[in-house]
This record gives sequence, C-alpha cells and structure tokens, in this order.
Amino acid sequence: MRELLLEIGVEEVPARFLTATAANLKKAAMEQLGAFNIGFTEVKSYVTPRRLSVIAEGLPEVQADVIKEVFGPPKKIAFDANGAPTKAAIGFAKSVGISPEKLVIKEKNSGQYVAAIIEEKGRPVREVLPEALKKIVLSLGFPKSMRWGYGSFRFVRPVRWMLALFDFEIVSFELEDIRSSNATRGHRFLSPGTFQVREAHAYKKLLETSFVIVDQDKRRRIIESDLEKLSASVDGVYLGDEDLLETVTNLVEYPVGVLCEFSKEYLELPEELLITVMKDHQKYFAIKDSSGRLLNHYVVIGNTLKENSFVVRAGAERVIRARFEDARFYYRDDMKRTLASRVEDLKKVTFFEGLGTLYDKSARLKELASGIAGSLFPEKKAFAERAGVLAKADLITGVVREFPELQGVMAKYYAAHDGEPEEVSEALLEQYLPRHMGDVLPATDTGAALALADRLDNIGAFFSLGLTPTGSEDPYALRRQAIGIYSILLNGGYPVTVKYLLEKALEALGHKADLKLESEILAFLESRLPQIFEARGFEPDAIESVLPYSAHIPMKGLTERLQALARFKRNEMFASFLAAIKRIRNIVPPRELPAPPIIDEMLFREEKEKELHGSFRAVEGKVRSLLSEERFDDALSALAAITAPVNAFFDAVLVMDKDERVRDNRLALLASIWALALGIADFSKLSEA
Repeated sequence: MRELLLEIGVEEVPARFLTATAANLKKAAMEQLGAFNIGFTEVKSYVTPRRLSVIAEGLPEVQADVIKEVFGPPKKIAFDANGAPTKAAIGFAKSVGISPEKLVIKEKNSGQYVAAIIEEKGRPVREVLPEALKKIVLSLGFPKSMRWGYGSFRFVRPVRWMLALFDFEIVSFELEDIRSSNATRGHRFLSPGTFQVREAHAYKKLLETSFVIVDQDKRRRIIESDLEKLSASVDGVYLGDEDLLETVTNLVEYPVGVLCEFSKEYLELPEELLITVMKDHQKYFAIKDSSGRLLNHYVVIGNTLKENSFVVRAGAERVIRARFEDARFYYRDDMKRTLASRVEDLKKVTFFEGLGTLYDKSARLKELASGIAGSLFPEKKAFAERAGVLAKADLITGVVREFPELQGVMAKYYAAHDGEPEEVSEALLEQYLPRHMGDVLPATDTGAALALADRLDNIGAFFSLGLTPTGSEDPYALRRQAIGIYSILLNGGYPVTVKYLLEKALEALGHKADLKLESEILAFLESRLPQIFEARGFEPDAIESVLPYSAHIPMKGLTERLQALARFKRNEMFASFLAAIKRIRNIVPPRELPAPPIIDEMLFREEKEKELHGSFRAVEGKVRSLLSEERFDDALSALAAITAPVNAFFDAVLVMDKDERVRDNRLALLASIWALALGIADFSKLSEA
C-alpha cells in the first residue's frame, strides 16, 4: 500500500479561513479518490498560513475494477419475432463495445430492456492521480477568492508551488502556469529556500527541520503547553479562549510562546478594556492570578525561534504600550462627560435608514423596557425607564468608537462613575446578553427587560422594512436575537406571552394593530423555538405539538407542558390514549363546526355514544380546572381516562349516520373531545416512539 501527498503552497491565507479549509480539503480528497475508484485507509489534511496539505494512506497500485450495467432499448424493439437482434440492438452493442450476443435482458421500470454488463479493469493509480489531484485543487471553495497575473484560475490566495508525490514518484499535473513537483519551501524567514521532498512519508519531519510544523493539532499543543508554563511562571493562569487559540494556531508555522509585561499603571483601566486590546486587537493572551485579577503580564505567540524571543518581546511591549496609551486617553476623555449628557447627541446619529436616529431608538427602548418592567416587576419600572434612556449613549464615546466590541461594557463603567443606580448600570451591560445561544443571560430583572426591549425593537423594526432573514442570509442577526428573547423568557420564567411583548414593540414603532406584520413576526419567532427546546433535550414531535401555543402561552407554561408530555410518553397508558385520540382527530371534519360544538343529548341513539358523552362531561371540567392551575401531569392523566369510552364508541357506533342531524351531533361530540385535548397539546403531532 502506498502514500499520496499533495501540498499547495500559497501566499499567507487569513487565519479565519484555515480551519474550514482543512475540513474541505480532506472532504475533497476523499470524494475525488472515491470518484476515481482509488481506495485508501486514511486521509488527513494539514494547514498553515502558507500551505494546504493532504496525505492519503493505504492507496493501491491499481484502481478497483468496475462492473457497469448499461441499459439499451426495450426488448421488443431490440429483437424481432424470431429472437434475432435488430438494428437497434446491434447499434447499442456497438456503442458500448460488445457483440450483440453478450446483451442480456433486465427488468427496468416494470418493463424488459436489453442491457450490457461491462467490466472496466482498473488502471494503474499513478496514471489517474494527475487528474484526481487537479480536481481536488479545483474543487476547493473559499468565502473569498482571487485572481492574479493574467490567468483565470481563482484561489484563496495566489498559488506559488504545488508538491505532489505518490510515495517517491512525482505526480505531475499543471494548473495554468504552475506545474507540480517534489519541491517545497520552509519557513518564510527561518528557512526560505526551496528543497526537495524525496518520499511522501518523510514530508512532515522534513518540514520540521525547516521550521514548519505542518500539523495544526501539534502546533496547538505546543502553544497550549507554552501558555501554561509561562503563565505559571508568574503564578497566573492564561485566559483560555477557543477562538483565540484557533486563530493564533492558524497564524504561525513555528510557534514559540513569549512572556511579556506592561506597566502596572494601566491596571487602573477596566479589565475588559485591557483584555480586548490584548486579545481582539493584538492576539495576545492575558493572564489572571488565582483570585481572578488581571496581571500585568501576557503571552505572545511568536513565529520564530526561542533565541529570538527578546525581539518578539520588545516589539510586543512597544505595541501594547501604545495601544494602552490610546485606550487610556479615550477612557479619561469619556469620563469628563456623563452618559446622560450624551443622550441629546444621539439625535445626530442615524440608527438605520428609515428607522430614525439612535435617539429615536432610545426613546422606543425607554417606552418598551419600562412597559415590560411595569407588567412583570413594577418596582423596577423606574430603573428600566432610566436604562432605556441611557442604553445607546456609550455608542458615541471614544472607547466604544475605537473598540466597538465593548458596547455595553463601557456603559456599565460610565454609568457607575456617574452615580447611576447599580441596577441601571448592570442593565446597560446586560442588554446585549445573551450574545449567542448558551451564553450568559441577564442576571437582573431590569437587564432582562432592556434586553427583551432591544431585541423586540430590532426584529419589529427590520421586519417593518421588509428586511427579513432569507435562507442562510441574516445580515442583522435577527435569528440570534429571536433565540435571545426566548432564552431570557425561559431563564426568568416570566408570566408574559411573546404576543403581548411583540404588540408593545410594534406599538412603539408606530405599527399598532398591523396584524399582517405581527403574524409574520410571530411565525418567524416560532420557527426558532425547536432549536432551543431540542437543545434542552425535548423530542421534536413533542415540540411540534406545542408550537401553535408559543405566542399565547408564557415560556414557563410551554416548558412545563413539554416536561409533562415527556413524562406522559413514558406512561403505560400513553400508547392506547394516543391511538384513541388520533382516531378522533382523523374523523373530525376540517369544515367549521359551531364553536364550541353544540351537542344535543336527545339525538344520542346508541348506548356507547351516551357513555362517551357522559365520560367526556365527567373529565371536561376536571381537565379545564387542572389546566387553569397549570397541573399538566394531572390534566393528562384525567384526559387519558376517556381512552376506553372512545374505543368502545368507535367499535359500536357508525359516526357517519345517514341522518344528518345524528351525524353532526356525533361529530360535535368528537370535536368537543378533540378541542379539550388541544388545550394541552396537538396530539396529532406526537408519535409513540
């Protein structure tokens, strides 16, 4: 068995593209090898800023043989009455390269056709690899690609070389003016020269001698090890961040950790500001002590030798000092004015074309947040109103203009400095929580009210302009904001419906009683719920059964319904009840019956329909009472008591009686039972398993 190596040498690829590219490269290699009938035992892909590589192990010398079945004309056309092949059969046989005598008859689409069984012998793998490798390269897609020179070939960055080996043999193919060889290049600065790779299995070790660790997992392990050791050397722990680790791993070919230091005077600045400068702007790792306080040390991952650490350290400390000086200037300058004094300035900043200014946005948040708080926790209404007024004031501060990711964070610091109540300053931060599914949620009621108001206003505003998510496109993150609304409501257990909140938001936007817009947004919000509830472990069919109630029932009640259904599905009576209730659903007519259906006891003729009516009356009041008390488990048990009478009814009574009045009366009884069941869930959506 043999080994295949392909390396595409490129100009530096943005770090954010590399992780996905590694997965795409592996997938492309597996697909193309399969398409060319080339077996393999394992395929691995490797990426660095300057090279995209794939190694396939366990390749054979020869392609697998392929047996193909090719259909020709129908039998009645291919052979005459005497069974001799016609011109159609002879022509078909010639087209596939066999004699007419080798044609066989096969069934296809309930008819008989002539067919040719063709066995294609596998070719030597080395002969087909050039085309396979070329297709691997051409099949790679990127979020952004480019052309260079005079060619038409597009790639993520200009391709400078291609290395292709089948064990020790060069696989020669060409893309425009670039021909593959066994040559590669080392680290751009530490080993910039070109050298040859004689055998595929020596590739990784050979690159390491030229200061390139091509395996991204190994680079990450080296980085993590350096981070741990260097942080421990100052009695600290580095701030672990998966995104930052991935980014830095994709930025270097030969990582080395360097411990750096900054002046303690900068620790007077908010920690979040310092960490943002280090992490988001410089890709440095901040360090905290055992008590969680930020230290004046950080780790830089260089792309060089350890002997050059002093150069990395000097450069990093010079850069961070300048960045911290900028941050301190903006912070001190911002502190000269209160947040409240900036609110008027929001009139000069457009929120979005057609949606007014940030001042208008703040006015809506003031109205909506105070309205939500007034309904749910009246004692916090004044806090919510104040938070709504100040919500967007930090967007025009120097720090936030320079570091937009700190919106809300800086508002909290500035509000606290201004002497605003703690509940208000916390809410200014919490208005942006959760930032994504599973993130931290608002801890204060005022923060929850403001976060709900902000998201509801955004969704209502953009939908009112027709700017709705389509397919994979969601430029205004409305799906994420919808999930945020539900997450906050579920976390707080607030006794309020989504419909009520949306009505308040649309009223603040000037779209009161716009039922079409309201309906469109409610449908959009509902479409996000399955993702949330599935993440909480609920089964899809149960979720589907309660979705129609999502706009009209508080999230707490919806969750409790799902929990009760999950327990009910484990009950031994569930299967028989579900079968019985679905029998009712299958016969209840789609046309409208009187609501509530009018049942005339005098029209009952059969004993079993009288018994069913009596059983229904016995459980109806009990079920409705239990539902009003939100005792869903007990309501389901009470409703299940009707199972036997329903089955007895269907076994003994013909529902569709010739007498229209009798028929409609029986349908009205069944519709009443179904309507009672719908008070809990739409059982037609549930499955037994």
